[in-house]
Formats: sequence, C-alpha cells, structure tokens
Amino acid sequence: MHPGVARVTEALRAAGVPGEVVELDEAAPTAQHAATALGVDVGAVANSLVFLLDGVPLLVMTSGAHRVDTGWLGERLGGVLRRADADAVRAATGQPIGGVAPVGHPEALRTLVDRALAAYPVVWAAAGHPHTVFPTTFDELVALTGGSPAEVVPV
Repeated sequence: MHPGVARVTEALRAAGVPGEVVELDEAAPTAQHAATALGVDVGAVANSLVFLLDGVPLLVMTSGAHRVDTGWLGERLGGVLRRADADAVRAATGQPIGGVAPVGHPEALRTLVDRALAAYPVVWAAAGHPHTVFPTTFDELVALTGGSPAEVVPV
C-alpha cells in the first residue's frame, strides 16, 4: 500500500468512516477521470484543491462540476487566493496533485467544503494517490475535515 494511502486509511479508520478505499485501474488525476472510472456524475466527485490564502494553505473540497473562482472566493475570505503549485501542495498535504485526500495531512488544514456536494447521497474523494478514492457523504466530509460548508463559485 502506498504510504499516502496508508495515512489516509488510518485517518478514515480513526474517524470511524465506514467507506473503504477503492483502487482504480487507471489514475484519476481529474474529477472527470474519477467520475468516468466510477460511473458517477462529475459533480459527485469531491476535488481536494489546495490554494494559498495570503500565503497560508487552504483546502477547498469542491464539486467536480465547479471551477473555483479564486478572485471571488478570495474576496469573500478577505484575502488574495491563488492556486498552490505542486511543491506547496505536497508540503501542505504530503500527497501528490491528483491524489490529494481530505485527510492524512501532516497538519490540519483550514478546509471549505462546497455546498453543491450536499446534492449527492454519495460523494467520492481521493485517498492519497491518483489511483485511489473513497466514498463519503457531504456531512461526513464536513465532519471529517473539520471544514466549513461554503459556496466556492458565485451563485
């Protein structure tokens, strides 16, 4: 088992999450890839996107159907929001882009969870490697991450 997946699996078990990590035949570096592999709507895929809000890492769990509007969201959060590069993502999460999970990071990250994910009874999130995902729910994702439900695109 990949070390990142092991950390995520351990965090899920510690939190009492019943969903099991699923290994995909091919890498799913994007929400569309994951949705196709799982046979679900792209909106049911919870992308784990790392941004820097005034230089501080921020995890945004967004529906795969959305593209985060960094200017709009940064303004709502009271700062400048920009996409983190691969090195900043790995430093903040210990995981590679395309496999960033909502948990299993070296330190807890401030997290926003896209309210659009609440429309799906099951959402899928990466599990620490581009070949792995796990099922969860919106409420469980909020609790698991200690995150705040939020709009991540203008409504």
